[in-house]
Amino acid sequence: MSSLSTQIIIDHPDVILIGSGIMSANLGAMLKGLDPSLKIQVFEVTDGLAQESSEGWNNAGTGHAGLCEVSYTPHREPDGTVNVSKLLGIFEQFEHSKQFWSHAVASGMVRNPEDFIHAVPHVGFVHGRENVEFLRARHTAMEGHHFFDSMEYTEDRQTIANWAPLLMEGRENEPVAATKAEGGTEVNFGVLARKLLGWLAEQENCGIATGHRVTGLRRTSRGWEVSATHLGSGQQRVHAAKFVFVGAGGGTLRLLQTAGLPEAQGLGCFPIGGQWLVCDKPEIVSRHSAKVYGMVPSSAPSLGGPHLDARRLDGRDHLLFGPFASWTSKFLHKTGRWTDLPLSIRPGNISTLLKTGMRNHSLVHYLISQGLQSMGDRIAALQEFYPLARESDWRLVDAGIRVQTLKKPDRGAVYFGTEVLTDKDHTLAALLGASPGASVSVKIVLEVVKKCLPHLLADPEGHARMKQMIPIYDEDVKQSAKASRFRQVHATAIESLQLATPTH
Repeated sequence: MSSLSTQIIIDHPDVILIGSGIMSANLGAMLKGLDPSLKIQVFEVTDGLAQESSEGWNNAGTGHAGLCEVSYTPHREPDGTVNVSKLLGIFEQFEHSKQFWSHAVASGMVRNPEDFIHAVPHVGFVHGRENVEFLRARHTAMEGHHFFDSMEYTEDRQTIANWAPLLMEGRENEPVAATKAEGGTEVNFGVLARKLLGWLAEQENCGIATGHRVTGLRRTSRGWEVSATHLGSGQQRVHAAKFVFVGAGGGTLRLLQTAGLPEAQGLGCFPIGGQWLVCDKPEIVSRHSAKVYGMVPSSAPSLGGPHLDARRLDGRDHLLFGPFASWTSKFLHKTGRWTDLPLSIRPGNISTLLKTGMRNHSLVHYLISQGLQSMGDRIAALQEFYPLARESDWRLVDAGIRVQTLKKPDRGAVYFGTEVLTDKDHTLAALLGASPGASVSVKIVLEVVKKCLPHLLADPEGHARMKQMIPIYDEDVKQSAKASRFRQVHATAIESLQLATPTH
C-alpha cells in the first residue's frame, strides 16, 4: 500500500482506529488476529498512511532496547552503582515488538522484513573521566543480566576506532569508553505500519479511509459516535463503534476535548519540533555503520541524548545526527496548523500550562536556546561525536513534532514517556506522549487490549492466539530462571526477521 490513498468505509464497525501510525497499525493487526470476525475502520487525515511521527525521517528509527541509550540510566546511585531496572523493562517491551513482527512475517501478514528492520550495532560512547566511570558502572550493572550478556565494553581507543572510526579521528588524548551491542536494530516504523495496514485492508470487514479528518467524538449508550469529514468533498459522516482508539499523535488532545471526558480534564500539551543534521556523502556514510548514543547534556533536561546514526531511508544510506529541538506551535508535522497550540488552551488547562512553565525554567531556556542555534552551533555539537565533521558535508532537515502531554495532577512536573488514557467504561483509549513509543508500541497496544477488550483474551482460544503472536506476553522473562526461555523465543524472532543472531 506504501503511501497510496484508499477510500474504503465499512458500515457499523466494531472498532474505529483514528490515525494510521505504528500504534494503530499494530493494534488493528493484533485485534484482527485475535478475532477475525471483528469489523475495523481506520481514519487518516493525510493522503497516505503513516506520514506523521511514524514516517522514517520523523523519528530516530532506533529499536529502543536500552542497549545504548545512556539517557535511560542518567545517574549513579550514592554507592556508585547504576540502577538498570528501567533498561530491563524497555528491553523486554521491545522484545514483545520483535516477537509480534516476527509472527507477522512468519504468518505471511507482512513480507520482506528487510524493508523495515535490519541489524545495526548499538554503541554507547562517552569521553571525559567522570563519564567513563559512569559508563563502566553502567556496563557492570548490565552485563550480569541475560538480556545484556553479549554486550562489550572497552576504554581502548583503537577498539573504539574499529567499532566506529569517525568517533576517534582527530580526537584529543582524553579518557574515552564505549559499549557495543551487536543485537541492536534499525526500524522504519512507517514502512512497517503501511505493511500491517495493507494486510488489514485485505481482510474481510476492514476499511481504511485516508484524507478524512475526525472532528468530534460523542459518547452514546452503545459506545461512540465519530464525526469524520472527507477533506476532498467536504462531506461529513457520523460513524458509530463500540470501541475507539485515538492514535492521532498531536491531534489526540483536540479530540479528547471534543469528547468531554472527565479523565481528560486539565490536560494540556506543548509541541517540540525536531531537526536532524544529515550527511549523504558516500565516502563518509560508508565509514559509519552503528547507532551511537552519548551522554545527555545538562542543558537538555529529560529530552534524551544526541546520537550519530547510520540510517537507510528512501532506499539510500545516510548519517543523521541530533535531534535538535525547534520552536513550533503546530501539533502535527504535515497537517498541523500554527493555531494548534493557542486553540488547545482552555479554562480547564491554562493553570496546567502556567505551572509547567514556572516549574521548568531549565526546559524553557533549553528550547529557546535550541531555536536560536546557528548551523555552526549544531556542527559544534556534532564534533563532540565526530571531531573532523565539516559544515559543508551536512544539511539541516526538519523532523517530526513531539507533543508533550501535561497533566493537572502532576502540578507542573514534566514526565517524558508514553502512556494510554482510557475512559471509565474502557470503550475509548487514547495514546499520549512520545519516546520510546514506537519501539514499545506492541506492548502498549497489548495493554489496551487487556484493559479495554479483555474478553478477547479470556477464553482459551484467545489466549492461544495471543501466545502465537507474542509467546512471552504473559511471562516475565526478566527473571534469571527464564533465561533459557528468553533465548529460545528471542532466537526464533531473530530468525524470522532475518537479523543476525547475537552471541550469548
